[in-house]
Amino acid sequence: MKQRTMKMMAVAAGAASALCIALFTASVQGQADAARAEALARYGGEQIDVCVATRDIAAGERIDFGAIETKPWVAGLLPEGAVRESGDAIGRVATTSILKGEVIAEKRFEEDRESLDVPAGKQAVSVPVKTVQAVGGILRPGMSVDIYASGDNATAALARNVVVLDTSAGEGGVLSSSEAGWITLALEPERVQEVIVASNKTSLHCVLPGESLKGDKGYE
Repeated sequence: MKQRTMKMMAVAAGAASALCIALFTASVQGQADAARAEALARYGGEQIDVCVATRDIAAGERIDFGAIETKPWVAGLLPEGAVRESGDAIGRVATTSILKGEVIAEKRFEEDRESLDVPAGKQAVSVPVKTVQAVGGILRPGMSVDIYASGDNATAALARNVVVLDTSAGEGGVLSSSEAGWITLALEPERVQEVIVASNKTSLHCVLPGESLKGDKGYE
């Protein structure tokens, strides 16, 4: 009789615990829905169905059906590139972490930078430069420059007709005059070590040759 009573009490306690959890979950969901309803009432405007994360999604994780759901959202509060159709997100790999409740945006699937197109037989190496050392900061990917190393007592040419692959200014920008930047160069493998050592011990200067010099074999 005593054991039966204890079993009944355990069952009752379990049921009460499950009920508390259900009530708590409903309360949290109700608060979230109430907050969203308040935002809708406050900001008004058109509502659009978008994809929202149902749980935290880690960078590098492939999104599945259980990771997202479609919810109405105020159009004026949506991030740029918000994903509206679940089919446009499912199966894709997140490149940055996505938090539960966050609207899924295209930027979460983009790499930070595109891969460089390194010419055959060359290696890409980045070196620090200031605006004054980079032809006033006007260098752009695709330009060809001469590289000089300048120290306290001497200046020497390290390489000529070196193609610029990238710069810290980004596409269409200008290297900042207020802080150090960098440029990425396409160098022959045998020149890479020399340029890296020079960048650590001296100041590297980029010189932009004129068209007539670029075609001069003696210059090369």
